[in-house]
Amino acid sequence: MDTVETPGQLESIDINRIMALIPHRYPFLMIERVIDIVPGVKATGVKNVSINEPYFSGHFPEKPVMPGVLIIEAMAQTAAVLVVHTLGKDAEGKLVYFMSVDGARFRKPVEPGDQIHVEVVKQRTRGNVWKFAGRAMVGDTLVAEATYAAMIMTD
Repeated sequence: MDTVETPGQLESIDINRIMALIPHRYPFLMIERVIDIVPGVKATGVKNVSINEPYFSGHFPEKPVMPGVLIIEAMAQTAAVLVVHTLGKDAEGKLVYFMSVDGARFRKPVEPGDQIHVEVVKQRTRGNVWKFAGRAMVGDTLVAEATYAAMIMTD
């Protein structure tokens, strides 16, 4: 098994478990692994950026750059995994919708071959609305950051 648990912290969630937790699929699944997850507190998503990503054929053919909105989407998906994992089995597969994105900043382009670590930290929860601060890092370099709110749909 690819998941190692310690009390209060899950060290890694693999792609198969991510797909059980959230409904996103290729070509819109933006993370392959979640590491350093502390339920209700924080998580780090991992995105391996490949030249085979469908958006690179048009963004931009001469100088491929990952669209910033997709980096923000990777933040949202990491947060969704954290939310659903925190809430437990009954929340698996539920939709988590963006409600707002604030203070988005893109600091450095992300290119094929980069590995993004998407760090999300819960700022607060009110009912089924969760607010997060997110940072995307390539190595030690901050490439993007934002705060955002999301709501888990309970049907």
